[in-house]
Amino acid sequence: MCGRFSMDKSTDDLIEEFVAVGGDFRDWRPGWNIRPTDPILAVIESGKGGEPVRRLELARWSLTPSWSKTLKMKVPTFNARSESAAEKSSFAAAVKSKRALIPASGYYEWQTDPVTNKKTPFYIHPGEGEVMAFAGLYSWWKDHTLADDDPNLWTLTVTMLTADSVHTLDYIHDRNPVPLPRELWADWLDPRIEGDQSLVDAAVAAAIPVAEALEITEVVAVTDDAPRPVA
Repeated sequence: MCGRFSMDKSTDDLIEEFVAVGGDFRDWRPGWNIRPTDPILAVIESGKGGEPVRRLELARWSLTPSWSKTLKMKVPTFNARSESAAEKSSFAAAVKSKRALIPASGYYEWQTDPVTNKKTPFYIHPGEGEVMAFAGLYSWWKDHTLADDDPNLWTLTVTMLTADSVHTLDYIHDRNPVPLPRELWADWLDPRIEGDQSLVDAAVAAAIPVAEALEITEVVAVTDDAPRPVA
């Protein structure tokens, strides 16, 4: 699983990185300790008829399917298991045509000592200054208690796909996010490509070399400040 990550780039940097149109980012700031349900940045493509438009949007990190009566789900939905995403009621519709990229500077995972139960945090990240893009899914959730002209009527929600850990990370945790290689970004986002489990499986396979190349830094603690390596 992934329950904490960082994004230290500006929105302008990400708009340029992902060749996207910008949205409204008044409620977002770069951060080193992003938590589930926090506002995050997501890259999506959509458009009724014609060429889809790629946009960088503000989203809530925990996917809420359109059929849910409430924004908060009974079970955590900030991660989605890649092995079953295409068949889960919460994620199946998003796999078909609502796939997202979640930009990240790195993420955190805790190694648990089986004897003492002590948890040691690690910061897992690409090279300095680089950005990776996790495979994600999105859904627009409508609050039917609000008027149709209320600016808060719709909430963009996202989840992050996870897979079995690659061999370089499995000593820390048995799951890791799915960092997509750049050459797969376009197909993953394209809503005209109908997604299914085989598409998800292909994304997981393509992400393995990216995940194996990530740097691993043991840190003192996970805080809102930049990760501080253990001396």
